[in-house]
Amino acid sequence: MLEIIYQDEWLVAVNKPSGWLVHRSWLDRHETVFVMQTVRDQIGKHVFTVHRLDRPTSGVLLMALSSEVAHLLSQQFENHQIQKRYHAVSRGWLEDEAVLDYPLVEELDKIADKKATQNKDPQPAVTHYRGLATVEMQVPVGRYPTARYSLVELEPKTGRKHQLRRHLSHLRHPIIGDSKHGDLRQNRGAAEHFGCERLMLHASQLSLTHPITGEPLCLRANLDDTWMQMMSQFGWRGLLSDIERVEFVASNGQDE
Repeated sequence: MLEIIYQDEWLVAVNKPSGWLVHRSWLDRHETVFVMQTVRDQIGKHVFTVHRLDRPTSGVLLMALSSEVAHLLSQQFENHQIQKRYHAVSRGWLEDEAVLDYPLVEELDKIADKKATQNKDPQPAVTHYRGLATVEMQVPVGRYPTARYSLVELEPKTGRKHQLRRHLSHLRHPIIGDSKHGDLRQNRGAAEHFGCERLMLHASQLSLTHPITGEPLCLRANLDDTWMQMMSQFGWRGLLSDIERVEFVASNGQDE
């Protein structure tokens, strides 16, 4: 069962778990669990996707319950009328707040995009980022005796493939758990010392205008156990109170 964040007669939003594909793909023919099919079976209605989250990313995933509503929502996404907020745990100390305007060359899949035009010009890519907290943990990672981490808030203003992951990597603060654009030693260290075996990127909030009623709608997705455990270990509990789960029980069996 997926956690349903919001549902009415036109829309449904769920908290997508890390590791789940949004829909079937011939690139992952052996997978048997998908968000779209699970939500359809769970609510007994067909659903229509209007945006996507990468497989390792968790958080708010909005779907329409008709093709007409899906079209209206897609227009809002295309016109940048929907605000997205993400949170990430990154390597090192990222303490400032700024807007990163750094164009990105389109990432092409070797199989799915083998017929696509190669060597395209970089596309505009803009991300607002803000460091929320830092910590230095007394555990050795790589050649360093300690490990430094940052809690970062991210608001993409454009929607390029892997934009947030690539932008933080460009800042030399790659997201923990990022196998493609991250730091392999840091990923291994986080898994070994903190039980983190996922990409630490969470789509926390989606703000939009309801396509039918015209009312403002703010959708939030709670953090999963890996996130909550890391927030506890790093002393960051309470910093994301809107999406932290109060019923979380730490691995030591005590309420945090």
